[in-house]
Amino acid sequence: MPPLHELQADFRCALIERNPTAILPAILGGEIPAAARLQIYQNHVRITLTDALKAVYPAVCCLVDERFFAYACSAYIREQPPEGPCLFEYGESFPEFLERFPPCRGLPWLKDVARFEWAVNAVLHADDAPPLDLRALAAVAPEDHPRLVLRFQPACRLLASRFPVDRIWRANRSGAEPETVDLDEGEVMLEVRRLDDDVLYSRLDRGSFVFRYALRAGGTLERASAAALRIDDRFHLAGALGALLGEGVLTGFTLIRP
Repeated sequence: MPPLHELQADFRCALIERNPTAILPAILGGEIPAAARLQIYQNHVRITLTDALKAVYPAVCCLVDERFFAYACSAYIREQPPEGPCLFEYGESFPEFLERFPPCRGLPWLKDVARFEWAVNAVLHADDAPPLDLRALAAVAPEDHPRLVLRFQPACRLLASRFPVDRIWRANRSGAEPETVDLDEGEVMLEVRRLDDDVLYSRLDRGSFVFRYALRAGGTLERASAAALRIDDRFHLAGALGALLGEGVLTGFTLIRP
């Protein structure tokens, strides 16, 4: 009998890659042939992981239909099986997989719809963090404001797309009202966040998006403001910062040394 770690590797290969050659000799006893018994496990893994991906990407499934979605999931599962036990964490790389999956080449918007759905899933399951202490922020000397680095809630994501992915997603949810979506509507810049148990999403103007994106990436207030002004000369720092504070998506701050 091979060592346990080899058996486990062979069993994984049989389940994920559907190559049972190595493991079949180790399956002993029983009235049902070893290959048939193994196929039960193979089907269970495929169905369970496909259902997990469908739970995260329901709009993508609706857009391409159930049979094609299952076909794409089967290829994805073989290429990138789960690495952890929590199924809601599985599928983060599915949007990039769809982008390079040959049968999806005629659907350039599909990856971004999937990115939006992953953002919704990530925000829904993100940890909570204590809100920003506004009194501590107010105590920062004005001359130190440019060196502020603001921290965002884990339950907040930003994404941009050249397609109206929020409208595509809304139109393809279960029970959605019929809606015509113009794919040439133009780019959207979105914030997805959780409020209590609900997931909210909103469109941002380019300046506000770049400002928040730069801050979330660890940029100082000065650098984030400068980046926003390069994109939009109408950007107003006080208004953008006030909107950010009003949403309650910040958790804290640090000061970069001069």
